[in-house]
Amino acid sequence: MLMETTFDARSLLATLTELPGVYRMIDAAGTVLYVGKAKNLRKRVASYFRDRHPSPRIALMIAQIAAVETTVTRSEAEALLLENNLIKSLSPRYNILFRDDKSYPYIVLTHDHYPRLGFFRGAVDKRADYFGPFPSSQAVRESIQLLQKMFRLRTCENAVFSNRSRPCLLYQIKRCSGPCVGLTAPERYAEDVEMASMFLQGRQQDVIGRLSAAMDQAAARLAFEQAAICRDQIQSLRQVQERQYVDSGKGSDMDIVVAVEESGVLCVNLAMVRGGRHLGDRPQFPRNSADSSALEALTAFLTQHYLAHPVPPRILVNLPPADDELAEWLGELAARPVRVVAPRLTIQRIWVEMAEQNARLAIAARRSALSRQGERVDALCEVLQLDVEDGKEVRIECFDISHTQGDATVAACVVYQGSGMRKSDYRRFNIQDIQPGDDYAAIRQAVLRRYAKLLTSDGAAPTLILIDGGSGQVSAAVSALDELGLSHLPLLGVAKGEARKPGLETLIFADGREPLQLASEHPALHLIQEVRDEAHRFAISGHRARRGKTARTSRLEEISGIGPKRRKGLISRFGGLQGISDAGIDQLTAVPGISRELAEKIYAALH
Repeated sequence: MLMETTFDARSLLATLTELPGVYRMIDAAGTVLYVGKAKNLRKRVASYFRDRHPSPRIALMIAQIAAVETTVTRSEAEALLLENNLIKSLSPRYNILFRDDKSYPYIVLTHDHYPRLGFFRGAVDKRADYFGPFPSSQAVRESIQLLQKMFRLRTCENAVFSNRSRPCLLYQIKRCSGPCVGLTAPERYAEDVEMASMFLQGRQQDVIGRLSAAMDQAAARLAFEQAAICRDQIQSLRQVQERQYVDSGKGSDMDIVVAVEESGVLCVNLAMVRGGRHLGDRPQFPRNSADSSALEALTAFLTQHYLAHPVPPRILVNLPPADDELAEWLGELAARPVRVVAPRLTIQRIWVEMAEQNARLAIAARRSALSRQGERVDALCEVLQLDVEDGKEVRIECFDISHTQGDATVAACVVYQGSGMRKSDYRRFNIQDIQPGDDYAAIRQAVLRRYAKLLTSDGAAPTLILIDGGSGQVSAAVSALDELGLSHLPLLGVAKGEARKPGLETLIFADGREPLQLASEHPALHLIQEVRDEAHRFAISGHRARRGKTARTSRLEEISGIGPKRRKGLISRFGGLQGISDAGIDQLTAVPGISRELAEKIYAALH
């Protein structure tokens, strides 16, 4: 339903309140163009309807406004929260948007009798202690390796830990103290857990002091082996401190957020300091940021990012906000004071300068990648004679099949659009009701299922369909498109070359043209290989997951008396079929619903 296209700004402003709230700019089709918050709704909305607006981007938005809706809130902080929730749910085209990445990793210390040290990604709860977040999985793994070396905590899952009869390799290389088989006392292990927690909190000097005291006590009672262990731990800690040349000397947590604009590209770089240790950074590139200033991008990032992630006590920025409104709002989120400030100390200035330099490097790398991808796309369109409308992005969808001798067949479809892979559009299909090993039927089913929605919805039509395979797979895919009435969609097969060597692929045309073999250095072939390889990876990972699920349950399903509930209980307790096989009869009977008779039956079936 279309709204009236005439918009009377004067009449609107006469009805607006001077209270804080959120406003939404809406076009004639009812689409939200922009969401904003205001301390004073009347003054803020009135600022958009001047005779001249300094931003061409905002001027273009104003020309499309057909209505403005407002929501009054009790405070500016509440308005900021509502604004970001609406931005997240509506994705307005004139708001600066950052990728909603909730997958920052953590280090976890469980609350088991012998706590486990591990890598964690997901929603935290009260069943463990979490340290982070970290900017990358590599930073987490490096920290875990350090902690293993210094404190020798276990990293194995409970299903493995509960079923060990002898220490593993980590014990042999002095990366674990062997609690699984009682090689360390619970009290000693608890002390190591406590010191690991102190280290992660940035209390390195406290840890060194405690270890020094323990070393002296061990030496006094002539326990030289124990004293040597404490000495080695102290040396490892001091080596860590020496390597951390960006260590603040204080066990503080803070984030460094900088916004940099170069050659029309905006980058916001987030660096993390946890426990006084600089853990690395992560650059991000916002969407809808044309004609936006670096300060606008930085403010948008701070408000969007910390809605989903912990807020540290201090945030260093290269472009401080004009007022304390943002810091007050972040303080309300964190339930404690939060400072958003420019760097003052020398080490803080070094951190900010490092973050800015890394942002510039990320911009240079992005521009180089975009240029290279643009050359590849242009070369592909030229060599395949693809007809692409001006201003429209090329969209490539590629299919591949994966199975093991016809078992657990999975088809994958990956999507390339714009300047890279679009993972949110990837799809997998569990292939059913075909002859095992029939790749042609599998491709046909996958293409049918993928494009049937184009007939009933506004799904995006691909510029080119790639099929990983030769003429047989191409014919099967063409048959599916003909059945759907989509035979006009360009389709190309990618047949592997001799000995499956990259660079020797043959391109099979669906329209009957002679097969084509491009030079190994041709940019169009590089793009085809990139998309094809991603489809292959995605298909294999899906197949392995499906096959693994089948393997975990199929042998259990053959045992009478093991239904879905008991099967789930066994897998939850032991982690999988291997863990169940390693368990003894007494351990099996500890699972609810498993009698001793049934445990003996399970044990006999798996041995």
